[in-house]
Amino acid sequence: MDFLQPTSWREALAMKAERPDAVPVAGGTDVMVDLNFDRHRPAALLDVTRIEGLTEWAPDAGWVRIGAGVTYTRVIDELGDLLPGLARASRTVGSPQIRNRGTIAGNLGTASPAGDALPPLLAAGAEVVLASASGERRLPLAEFCVGPKRSALRPDELIAAVRTPAAAGPQLFAKVGARNAMVIAVVSFALDLDVERKRVGTAIGSAGPTPLRAAAAERFLEGVLAEGSRLSDSAVRRFGELVAGAASPIDDVRGTAAYRRHALAVLARRTLSWAWADARRGRR
Repeated sequence: MDFLQPTSWREALAMKAERPDAVPVAGGTDVMVDLNFDRHRPAALLDVTRIEGLTEWAPDAGWVRIGAGVTYTRVIDELGDLLPGLARASRTVGSPQIRNRGTIAGNLGTASPAGDALPPLLAAGAEVVLASASGERRLPLAEFCVGPKRSALRPDELIAAVRTPAAAGPQLFAKVGARNAMVIAVVSFALDLDVERKRVGTAIGSAGPTPLRAAAAERFLEGVLAEGSRLSDSAVRRFGELVAGAASPIDDVRGTAAYRRHALAVLARRTLSWAWADARRGRR
């Protein structure tokens, strides 16, 4: 196995163009597990930890650009006000040691439907910044994940960053697992609520081949927002039903499809109630 260590972004892209079989590694929290269990033995590893700028984030015209090397811990410590949904999800990832090493871009690159960072980013309308030696392109996150652990990333491309709108209202994330953290989600749900603009974003994790939007639930709740400031119990229940109906779960060792649908309805009702209360208090 070859170990490549570029010191600049241009050099990294050139190496990836020359060696499309090279697997990028930063935190290594997924890559090293696969290596240790001999699930995957790539011909080369491309270490991107020495590249200046990948560990930075910055506001970007109402959005936030998060470099590929930004860790979960930094999201929690530095982006809780701008991206509370992503910060909430980051708190549920692994142990403190894993959060110190693991990156948001790594979660995207793995493209697991159970990835905790993906639902809050999808609900917010994020896009992935992809780069190659021939240029840069932006792809909506909804188009980036194309199947279980499969993405639209081309062989010569690297993830440069993820861009996501800064929160304009409450953002919630909740998941069901055997414990609060250090566990793969049985199912998860993210909600992005912008009461002023009457916009609703949702995302379902670990209940389909990719993270999923609950489009019918979003339209329903946007209709409720357009009608006034009251949220009835029946509307909360209907929202939960529509979210559960948008899922495409399977039975596996972590839970049955029926349980996942039931849990999603509960998570959707709870997050909506919490988000609505936060919106009325003017909180995120």
